[in-house]
Amino acid sequence: MAILVIAEHDNASLKGATLNTVTAATQIGGDVEVLVAGSNCGAAAEAAAKIAGVSKVLVADNAAYEYQLAENMGELVAELGKNYTHILAASTTTGKDFLPRAAALLDVNMLSDIIKVEDAETFARPIYAGNAIATVKSADAIKVMTVRGTAFDAAADTGSAAVEAIDVVKNAGISAFAREELAKSDRPELTAAKIVISGGRGMQNGDNFEMLYKVADKLGAAVGASRAAVDAGFVPNDMQVGQTGKIVAPELYVAVGISGAIQHLAGMKDSKVIVAINKDEEAPIFQVADYGLVADLFEAVPALENAL
Repeated sequence: MAILVIAEHDNASLKGATLNTVTAATQIGGDVEVLVAGSNCGAAAEAAAKIAGVSKVLVADNAAYEYQLAENMGELVAELGKNYTHILAASTTTGKDFLPRAAALLDVNMLSDIIKVEDAETFARPIYAGNAIATVKSADAIKVMTVRGTAFDAAADTGSAAVEAIDVVKNAGISAFAREELAKSDRPELTAAKIVISGGRGMQNGDNFEMLYKVADKLGAAVGASRAAVDAGFVPNDMQVGQTGKIVAPELYVAVGISGAIQHLAGMKDSKVIVAINKDEEAPIFQVADYGLVADLFEAVPALENAL
């Protein structure tokens, strides 16, 4: 078996989700190769070569792949993927954008968000917002799937794979990169943070999130939010944790003023330790919390900040 992992990167460095995806690939068994497609992405390719378990790194360095547009990446992955039994990518905004296109071009099924490898043909994935786990067996000659990074440990950087340049240029010509707006923050990135503190509808307004920012800065934590808080306009949607937001599994997750709708739980219930602060003792969040505090958040959070 030959397995192709599509690297997630910013041309200069690898994203952590790639390491988790490689771990899933090694559990399938067989030779694991990594594709780094980008522009001036040599540094990312060198980092990929150091991932333990990787036998070869393929580098597609061309302006067409600079922003990993789904239309171009889909065609590239479909072209290269014909030579593999499995194609894996991280279950991120980028991976979920181009990989279904590649599966369609290969005329095979797409498996999303796998969280466990049973064997080379059988995988587990959450359904119904994580309320149930489906075990699925694929009969396709090529298995195409996205991997939920929080379900797999990150691979070590003790490898020394060969790096090979490939001259395959796919430019669909039907989309173009316009611009990007990056939020700058001294806090860690939400999906990579070891500590996350999130606020919900109980925060009442966006200004009150300042309380969470102060605690987060003392803990070195990232700040998230429930969908209710995002939909109410309290904070931008890139802070949303949940089924339709970001999936996180930090060492410590603090939920403040979050009732615990199933869609939110689907995005954070794999956290190692969960702390909930809510004045409603019947809130569903307490069913998954390791520690629960029934209190008014406007008293509890400032007290926590003072204690820190």
